[in-house]
Amino acid sequence: MEYRVFDSAIIVRMDPDEEVMEQLKIVCEKENIQLAQVSALGALKEFTVGLFNTQTKEYKANTFTFPSEITSLWGTVTTQEGAFYPHIHMSAADETGQEYGGHLQRAVISATVEMVITPIAGKVEREFSPAIGLNLMKFI
Repeated sequence: MEYRVFDSAIIVRMDPDEEVMEQLKIVCEKENIQLAQVSALGALKEFTVGLFNTQTKEYKANTFTFPSEITSLWGTVTTQEGAFYPHIHMSAADETGQEYGGHLQRAVISATVEMVITPIAGKVEREFSPAIGLNLMKFI
């Protein structure tokens, strides 16, 4: 991975066999990013996305292991107890154009991923909501 910091954004190039969420964490921790918007595109060989079931309060994860193109990757970086906390959703298409998506848990790169991290001045913490079963934004 390589990246450059510009006035209002960080541009990241990720490389084959790297994992997207791990690389995002490395950049955010190195650059002390506590609040940001994230978007990306690229090519993957494997990814895991999930869906939160509001009735059971559990994630159902789906892993896909075929060549795919990210058609949308969008989300936020916040903190929970001061630590890096990403909330990223992604969809990716197979060679027929069929898309699969959800809450991104893991994505392994086949060719490259190009990511834009847009830091936001401020801080938003996450706090667990027992009623909902998720870590919700807490404005401090």
